[in-house]
Amino acid sequence: MSEDFAVVDPLLAEYAEIESTLADPAVHADQARARSLGRRYAELGRIVAAHRAWRAAEEDAVAAAELAVEDPAFAEEVAPLREAADAAAESLRHVLVPRDPDDGRDVILEVKAGEGGEESALFAGDLLRMYLRFAERQGWSTQIIGATESDLGGYKDVSVAVKSRAADPADGVWAHLKYEGGVHRVQRVPVTESQGRIHTSAAGVLVFPEVEDAGEIEIDPNDLRIDVYRSSGPGGQSVNTTDSAVRITHVPTQIVVSMQNEKSQLQNREQAMRVLRARLLAAQQEAAAAEAAQVRRSQVRTVDRSERIRTYNYPENRVADHRTGYKAYNLDQVLDGDLGPVIASAIALDEAERLAAAGA
Repeated sequence: MSEDFAVVDPLLAEYAEIESTLADPAVHADQARARSLGRRYAELGRIVAAHRAWRAAEEDAVAAAELAVEDPAFAEEVAPLREAADAAAESLRHVLVPRDPDDGRDVILEVKAGEGGEESALFAGDLLRMYLRFAERQGWSTQIIGATESDLGGYKDVSVAVKSRAADPADGVWAHLKYEGGVHRVQRVPVTESQGRIHTSAAGVLVFPEVEDAGEIEIDPNDLRIDVYRSSGPGGQSVNTTDSAVRITHVPTQIVVSMQNEKSQLQNREQAMRVLRARLLAAQQEAAAAEAAQVRRSQVRTVDRSERIRTYNYPENRVADHRTGYKAYNLDQVLDGDLGPVIASAIALDEAERLAAAGA
């Protein structure tokens, strides 16, 4: 064989070990462990399948070459079989590049209106609907866990939890939506514009991998400052007669999370803690990446949340991603949830960078 891919051997052994472990009913009593093992099993399954395909193709190519020496009639088969073996080797190299360990996680996605007043808030609402419809197309479930509406029906800020039952991390929510963080710019005639002039405004999107087990992020209760107040609606008017809204401040990091959508203070507190844990996990990961000089910084997924990543131009019905160079004139379809090709361009660029970094 032209390559031995010895690095696969311990992965094949791990795959077999996990397969045996998952066959034990007792393992499934711990859902968190079973879920983690299932994701790793699915991830290794891609490597196992690619390795088997490469071995079969390589063996066919070698056998044809040996037969051609004895019987020239087999000579014509050598070249196409060798091409197939080389293609299988390339596929195997591709799946061997380490994935983002969070790819299989669910996410909490936040959309925040930027400068531009009501127009920015309306655009934030458009982005929210785009993500909800994209999630629906993917078969994911969504839950709006916090929102502050604007007077005209947009959102000053909104948080949504997006969940998937996918076993393979490559199909996970984080594997797709992690590229959406940044500044999204819109160019259109606002509903508040009487002269028909095109305005530019923006909204920010933050995406955090959700913490699956509360014990994964240790939070000292003494580090929390919790304030309660009455929920308010558009225009600031009170919509509740009790102090059900909750604001939690994590004092060491000064991360602040506010929730008011639920009717009870306890429910709002639980949702706020859910978001706080996700933000703390993201902060820890960013700090670790900053400290590790060898960690590759993806050009397509930056920790700089002020980066302008995409423009939505209504007059031209155009969407353009500034990181990948993707451009299409189907903005209406993208806003209706057809976001797949846009995200695919980000995934392709990120995978190319990972392959280059791995020397593959």
